[in-house]
Amino acid sequence: MNPSVAANETGLLWERYKNHNDISAREQLILYYVGLVKYVAGRMAISLPPSVQQDDLISYGIFGLIDAIEKFEPERNIKFETYAIARIRGSVWDGLRSMDWVPYSIRQKAKELEYAYSRLEGKLGRAATDEEICDTLSINKQQFVQLLMETSFTSFLSLDEIWKFDRDGGNSVRVIETIEDENAVDPVSMVMFEERKLALTDAINKLPEREKLVIALYYYEGLTLKEIGKVLGVTESRISQLHTKAVLRLRGRLSRVKKKIFD
Repeated sequence: MNPSVAANETGLLWERYKNHNDISAREQLILYYVGLVKYVAGRMAISLPPSVQQDDLISYGIFGLIDAIEKFEPERNIKFETYAIARIRGSVWDGLRSMDWVPYSIRQKAKELEYAYSRLEGKLGRAATDEEICDTLSINKQQFVQLLMETSFTSFLSLDEIWKFDRDGGNSVRVIETIEDENAVDPVSMVMFEERKLALTDAINKLPEREKLVIALYYYEGLTLKEIGKVLGVTESRISQLHTKAVLRLRGRLSRVKKKIFD
């Protein structure tokens, strides 16, 4: 947070901006919360290739921060930091997608690996082992590890996926941006939200224990891959492999859920 603005002054700034459209207050809020952008960019940069500059991530994130400040409703009693981080992260991913920073060949490999997990685990009814995936893809263990390394940069997009509820994509929502409105509950939206949450929870619970732990530590505890490696006593690259496998399994299982809905 920007130290030039005292924490106890933010309430007044919100009041000036939201109730009186004070542009000066809006600018001060941006300056105060810009540290959130740097925090998100720093965490995401760790998981991206060196060719992606952190300054670019910050630039994309600023748009998300501004959007969050403009749309935030203080009267809902939701913590702004939580709301803003989701917006900032989504804005950064949108920027990265526009750059198309992951080569097409790598995206294809990721889709093939995701399909292998989905097809094999759907058949087995349990988590597939590395050896079973290798047999399915007709590759050896060394090639499998290399494949995980190559596709690891694509896996960090998954929890910001846009859920589409019709075939043409006209009705969609970013799951991470779904926030319950306690003052105006839409029963249909709540049912859809609960279905998505249950599907994701069920998919996570079916992960192998170490992959489940990596997901929990990364997405819920906010640890970096390096920090998770220290906790589990393995290398950062090993954690990256576990994370990639977990996300691919989740994608495969959730795609089967969506297919059932559509069919």
